[in-house]
Amino acid sequence: MTASDAIGIGVAQFAPTADTAANLHTIRQLTAAASARGARLVVFPEYSSYFVDPFDASLVENAQEIDGAFTRALRQIAAEFDVHVVAGLLEQAADERRVRNTVVAVDASGLLARYRKLHLYDAFGQRESDWVEPGTISPPETFTIEGVAFGLMTCYDLRFPEVGRTLVDAGADVFVVPAEWVRGPLKEHHWRTLLHARAIENTVFVAAADHPPPLGVGCSMVVDPQGVELAAVGTATDVAVAFLDPSVVGRVRRVNPALRLRRFGVTPLEG
Repeated sequence: MTASDAIGIGVAQFAPTADTAANLHTIRQLTAAASARGARLVVFPEYSSYFVDPFDASLVENAQEIDGAFTRALRQIAAEFDVHVVAGLLEQAADERRVRNTVVAVDASGLLARYRKLHLYDAFGQRESDWVEPGTISPPETFTIEGVAFGLMTCYDLRFPEVGRTLVDAGADVFVVPAEWVRGPLKEHHWRTLLHARAIENTVFVAAADHPPPLGVGCSMVVDPQGVELAAVGTATDVAVAFLDPSVVGRVRRVNPALRLRRFGVTPLEG
């Protein structure tokens, strides 16, 4: 691999607030830092546009259209630093009482892919579905950087390996995972284990960005197809950059042809 072959991926860890302008300011700062270190893609957490804890009616009031002001601002940041940006968006929903938990991928040219969270966090004492409308099951949208395909999933989706299978079957070489992985007993262990598992079982890279403590676990990271952490952030507001060798996926799959040896597919339980 030469330096020109590697693709720099930054995972940017910060705690979004109820101030969208302040969130965008932080996103720009972290994008600048990641770009200066060679990142071509910068990944931000779930709910990057707006976040309150606990959830309340202000979610609906601050939800935007998919191509609204927040996404346009992300495009401007992407253009300024010549990068791709992935971030969580609070999107308007058909149900006027709820919102969509959406992730968008953009570059200077516009919206490249979107993903609406499929599995809502109705677990560990939480009820995300009271406030969020689940995404509909549809073919995954991917985007490419220099021929490398990226697929999107969100936070709690990480606990459902079928989501990863649908992404890898759509051609993804890298899973991008914005999250707000809520802290709790063993939750840091679950986060790290599941990120490594999704990488190993699908022989893909995984790039995941979380909220830092006290609400999130932090530990944003990039993992390679053999489950090795290439770069990570601890508990601070910061960005970590890893350089992905595109040939690694093919090499790992020749040694570990687990995808080719599968005997089961993924069938949706509902439409």
